[in-house]
Amino acid sequence: MLQRSLKHSRLTLLVLLFILLVCGFLATSLASYYASHDAIRNSIIYTELPLTSDTVYSEIQKDLIRPVLISSMMSRDTFVRDWVIGGEKDVGQLTRYLLEVQEHYGAFTSFFISEKTRTYYQAKGVLKQVSEDEPRDAWYFRVRDMQTPYEINFDPDMANQDRLTFFINYQVLDYSGNFIGATGVGLTVDEVVKLIDQYQLKYERSVYFVDTNGKLMLTGAQGGPFGARAGQMLQDIDGLNDLMDKLPKPQSGSFEYREHDNGHYLNVRYIPELDWYLFVDKHDRSALAGIRQSLYLNLLICLLITAVVLTLVGLMLRRHQRHIEALATTDVLTDLPNRRGFNLLAAQALQESQRERSPLSALMIDIDHFKALNDTHGHLAGDQVLKGFASELRDSLRKSDILCRWGGEEFVVLLKGTDSQAAYALAEKLRMQTTTSRYPFAGKELRIEISIGVAEQRADDSLHNLLMRADHAMYRAKQSGRNQVCVEPKGI
Repeated sequence: MLQRSLKHSRLTLLVLLFILLVCGFLATSLASYYASHDAIRNSIIYTELPLTSDTVYSEIQKDLIRPVLISSMMSRDTFVRDWVIGGEKDVGQLTRYLLEVQEHYGAFTSFFISEKTRTYYQAKGVLKQVSEDEPRDAWYFRVRDMQTPYEINFDPDMANQDRLTFFINYQVLDYSGNFIGATGVGLTVDEVVKLIDQYQLKYERSVYFVDTNGKLMLTGAQGGPFGARAGQMLQDIDGLNDLMDKLPKPQSGSFEYREHDNGHYLNVRYIPELDWYLFVDKHDRSALAGIRQSLYLNLLICLLITAVVLTLVGLMLRRHQRHIEALATTDVLTDLPNRRGFNLLAAQALQESQRERSPLSALMIDIDHFKALNDTHGHLAGDQVLKGFASELRDSLRKSDILCRWGGEEFVVLLKGTDSQAAYALAEKLRMQTTTSRYPFAGKELRIEISIGVAEQRADDSLHNLLMRADHAMYRAKQSGRNQVCVEPKGI
C-alpha cells in the first residue's frame, strides 16, 4: 500500500512538473516569437517597405516617368508647334527631330500626329493617315477630346511590327491653347516588364502598378499578386478585393493582406506623373523564416531540457522513494527488517513453503532481563547491546533466512527448508554463542542471555499461527528459568 501510494505521488509530481515546464517554456518561446514577429513586422511596414518604395520610385523616375517628361517637353517644343503652324512643309525636319529624340533619350519609338492633316509622323517618316473610322486610331481621338494633357496606354506599335508598346500620348496645343496634334514616345512592354523584374530581383520585393480604378496595369514576368496579370481588377483578387475602399484617391500608406495562410505586407505609393499606384509587396514567409526556425529550435531545446529534468527528477524521486520504503520496512537501530518488512518477506516464504511442501520453522528470541540492563547501565547501553546482538544473529544465519527485530528486545527468525529438530539445534547454538559474547560499553564488557521458542509450520498454517506458537514456546522457556530453548509441544 505504501509503495503504491509513493508511486502514485511520484507520477503525479512528474506530471505536474512536466506541465509546468512545458507551459513555462512554451509561454517564453511564444512570447519571444511574437515579440520578434512584431518587431520584424514593424520594421518591414515602417522602415523597409517605405525605403524600398522610395528607391523604386527613384528608379521609376528614371525609367518610366522620364518618358512622360520627354513627351511633355515635345508637346511644348516651339519647333514642333512652329512647324505645324508653318504648314508642315518640310517633313524631313520633323522626322529628324523625332529620330533625335528617340536616339538621344533611348525611346523605342517617337511620333507626332497632326490634327490638321491627320498625318502620322514617326522617326522613319510618314507612317499613315489616321481616321475616325479606323478602330486602331481610336486612341488619337480619345487623346484629342480628353480633359487631361496626357495619357498612358498599351497598344501595338504599327511602326514596329505591332509590338505591344507602353505609350505616353501628349496633347500639343498652339500658342492660343488650341489642339493641333498629339506627340509622344513609347517603350516596349517587354522592356517595361524587364525593368519591373529588375526592381523585384534587386530589392527582393514584388513590384506592380495599379491605376486609380483598381486595374492592374504593369507586373513582372511572373505576374502580380496570386499570379494576376495586367488588366485584372484588384476587386477580383482574393485578399485585395477591399483594398480600393481603403485607398481614397490619391492615397499612399501601408497595408496587409493574406494569401491562404501566408501574410503579405504592402506599401502603396501614389505616382501623380503616371496617375497610378506603385505597390511594393513583401511576403512574410521569407521575413519570418528565421524567427520561425528559432521558435522550432527553442521548442526542441525546451523539450530536451524538459526530458532531461524529468529524467533526473524521476531518478531522484525513485531513489528517495526507495529510501522511504527502506525506512518504512527497516529498523533504524539494528538495520534489520522491522515488522512491516518482515511481513512482506515472511508472507512470500510461507507461500513458497506450502507450494513446494518444504519445512519452515520460526524462532522467537527474547533477551533475558533486558529491562534490568537498561536500568543499570542506561538506554544507550541497551541500544549498543541490541546492535551487537543483531549483528551476531545476522552473521550466524544463512542469507536465505529471514531475520527481523520484532520489537523492543524481541527478534524473529524464519528458517527456510528447516524442520523443528534442525531449528532447535540452531537455536541452541545461538543461545550458547550469546552466553560467551561480550558487548563493550563505556569501558565495561556487558553480557546477556536469551530465551528462544521454536515452532514448525503445519499444513495450511498461517504466519500468525506459526509465530504465535513460537511465541508460546518462548514464554515457556522464560517460565522454565530463561536462557534456554523450548520447542512447541506436538499437537498444540
